[in-house]
Amino acid sequence: MLATLDTTCPYCGEVISLVVDGSAGDQRYIEDCSVCCRPITVIVDVDHEGDIDLRVQSESET
Repeated sequence: MLATLDTTCPYCGEVISLVVDGSAGDQRYIEDCSVCCRPITVIVDVDHEGDIDLRVQSESET
């Protein structure tokens, strides 16, 4: 189940869209911001109903 979710880059503050695969369960990975190209830690939590919680962090927050 792919979902496109909007979030804000923790570096440049721009709104970016990320494609998340909710069927893969909880995830943590690095993805570069499509605006400023800095590495963002993406944290995906999927609950038992399949609802996706998306959080992003800068390197200094991890």
